Amino acid sequence: MSKLILTIISHALLFIIIYSGASFPKDGNFLLPITELERRLQFEDFDIFKSEDLRKNGSVKRIILRWSDGSYTRAKWKRAPHNGHITNNAPRYEIAAYQLQKLFLDENEYVVPPTVLRSFPLNKYLEFEKSRRQIESTFDNAQCVCFVLAYWLENVSTDNLYDKKRFENDTTYARHLANMNIFSYLIRHVDSNIGNFLISKDPDNPRVFAVDNGMAFDSREGERGYEWRDIRVKRLPRKTVDRLRHVESETLHKILGVVVQYKVQDGQLLFVECAENVDPQKGVRISGDIIQFGLTEREIDDIVKRQQKLIETVDSGKIKIF
Repeated sequence: MSKLILTIISHALLFIIIYSGASFPKDGNFLLPITELERRLQFEDFDIFKSEDLRKNGSVKRIILRWSDGSYTRAKWKRAPHNGHITNNAPRYEIAAYQLQKLFLDENEYVVPPTVLRSFPLNKYLEFEKSRRQIESTFDNAQCVCFVLAYWLENVSTDNLYDKKRFENDTTYARHLANMNIFSYLIRHVDSNIGNFLISKDPDNPRVFAVDNGMAFDSREGERGYEWRDIRVKRLPRKTVDRLRHVESETLHKILGVVVQYKVQDGQLLFVECAENVDPQKGVRISGDIIQFGLTEREIDDIVKRQQKLIETVDSGKIKIF
């Protein structure tokens, strides 16, 4: 049997496994409601049914999770670097981007799929990556490996993401694309790799997504373009702009200053509720048995500046609203 036929059969079987018994919500890009996906990815135990390396060093994978109820979910898995942040691998940026959109978009408008930060004990993680024994704990004071887990969108494509003619004539498409552009501008997205931006194949609900937001905020410009760092579209949704007007600086600092918090307990990382920021000048903070991920005070102040500039540009009439 040829390799091509085996590949087709394999993909068909995976399709049956993932979608068998799936109860689709109204939006066909998600197998479950957003809140349920977020809860499962953050808290629920799972087995890894299948894994595929997307980078040679194995730090980024596409995986299929098998839940306790027998259902399956595809996800992106990205191992955090030692001490929690490097230039091209910043979990705190990924989580902050996911949380920021909630302040001015409804769930059915989200441009970032559910994205969480989890951790496994080091010995459990090494069982998953048996061939890579050089993997070390994310932090020296806990024998654990942290990783970003993000939902893998269904029924999406990279084709015709930015269609200027369609933007002029299709209000639904224009709203989704403009919402994504507002988001990418606010986070200062600087990695326009074609695979980082996706559009739904549903012609009646052409949602636009940003699925990789690790190069943003205070990151240097990426080598693969930064087209969505600025506002590219010619008009913006009135509803989104009005909601953005009411997002206060204090709220941004409270929500984005600490996006994930762990407590070190018996050498392991215990996910706990976010508390007071122990050091606003740092993005990854260690204080006693507390570890926090979040944006720095300066990074959040920069969001506020971009927010104010966007609103001023709209009010001046330089960008139209609809």
